[in-house]
Amino acid sequence: MLVKQAANVLELMEYFAQRRRPATLAEIADDLGWPRSSTFNLVGTIAEKGWLYEPRARSGYYPTPRWLTLARTVADAEPLPDAAYALAADIADKTGETTAIGALAGTFVVFLHVVESTQSVRYFAQVGDRVPVYASSVGRAILAQYSPDARQAIYRKIKFEQFSGTTPMSIESVEAELRQAAERGYHQSSSEYIADLAGVSLSLPLGSRQLSIVVAGPTSRCLERRPKTAATMQRALRRFVPHQDRN
Repeated sequence: MLVKQAANVLELMEYFAQRRRPATLAEIADDLGWPRSSTFNLVGTIAEKGWLYEPRARSGYYPTPRWLTLARTVADAEPLPDAAYALAADIADKTGETTAIGALAGTFVVFLHVVESTQSVRYFAQVGDRVPVYASSVGRAILAQYSPDARQAIYRKIKFEQFSGTTPMSIESVEAELRQAAERGYHQSSSEYIADLAGVSLSLPLGSRQLSIVVAGPTSRCLERRPKTAATMQRALRRFVPHQDRN
């Protein structure tokens, strides 16, 4: 269930992140397609709480540094280990492809860290992007860390949607993918959610956290290289994350 007011606040922050300069109420309403009255009420409320301000009189609103302070406080409370950042950087460097670390968020995986490929044709991803847990190798690499009963609880919340001919469309098909991945030694995908995208993922359990790491890129370059990519990832995982730190 989507709570519109909460979604609007987040959309407003994303708007400013892209705009990178103040915006008047009229500009916000026009750019986001919101009614003027609703925009006035939302922006006024956020400003009264100290999250928006007017850098110059009548020049429009802009987020205050309070957002940054809050984000830093939250991130510092449960940061990714330094080894996770080093692991992602090393894998991205050796594979030349976009590399991301994901965590479960409902029935989706959200990216906590991304190292984007520098190649002109690449997988564009950023922190906060989400992919369906069932229709991605990065998602199944997280599901594999849960008990069968815990996975069933997640499956019951999923509304299976077909994005392509390779999208798993049932609990049985996802479970079959998990079994094949266990035999293979890594999780893989091909255009299940995003067209012409091939991915390889490994489970990345760090302490009590169920994470996964994925390398993804265009199928023309990455599909046939998946076994080689997996081997590169596995070697890096052994170097940067000692086995005792993975459980």
